[in-house]
Amino acid sequence: MRTVRDLDAAGKRVLVRADLNVPLDGGAITDDTRIRRAMPTVELLLDRGATVTLCSHLGRPKGQPDPALSLRPVADRIAELLGRPVAFGDEEGDLRLLENLRFDPREEANDPSFARELADDNDEYVDDAFGAAHRAHASTEGVAHLLPASAGLLLAAELDAFHRILDEPDHPFVVVIGGVKVADKIGVIDRFTELADTILIGGAMANTFLEANGIFMGASKVERDKIGLARELIELGRERTAKALDAWQPRMLTR
Repeated sequence: MRTVRDLDAAGKRVLVRADLNVPLDGGAITDDTRIRRAMPTVELLLDRGATVTLCSHLGRPKGQPDPALSLRPVADRIAELLGRPVAFGDEEGDLRLLENLRFDPREEANDPSFARELADDNDEYVDDAFGAAHRAHASTEGVAHLLPASAGLLLAAELDAFHRILDEPDHPFVVVIGGVKVADKIGVIDRFTELADTILIGGAMANTFLEANGIFMGASKVERDKIGLARELIELGRERTAKALDAWQPRMLTR
């Protein structure tokens, strides 16, 4: 896997897709964790002499500009953390943050014209937005076909963690899965019933599994059309657990 550490960044213009989707309250950032986690990649590129253009989405503006979801507060916070100016939007600078990508409907539509606009005037593309990398949007998928692409430090670390979990997991191995939609997590749950000792399901998705297990959830959010699927996943987990115990018990008895 090509990472940002492999780049000869000196004099290069680098587009970095980060995950700066932070919580805001009246325009004030209430948790800057995602911003701080994105900074090592930015600092590495700047230290190596690159010009960096950061881009990200924030919230769900549905393809329309929304002042309440502007990334301006994020630019200000980056400037504070790095102790250097951060250009914003159309401003020029060695370090620049573009306005919220989702203000343009072409971002989520993965429109090639928007991907080209993002790629223009850049030499390299670095994806460091682990939380958005699975989405086929212009800034995550489209632009990667137009520029040489690398993984940022954060994305590379997350992928390394996945390798350790999926290929060489330590036991006891407990998996916690959250979210809203069961359909989004089918493959993950199915895979981890083979690997994990225990799977804990939280978030609104848990309601569907609880109802599938005979617990009435009242007015809580439940995916009624996925109750049957949840039952199948529960039964699959039980079957695989039973097989694992059958294989393990004889070895225990012979000790």
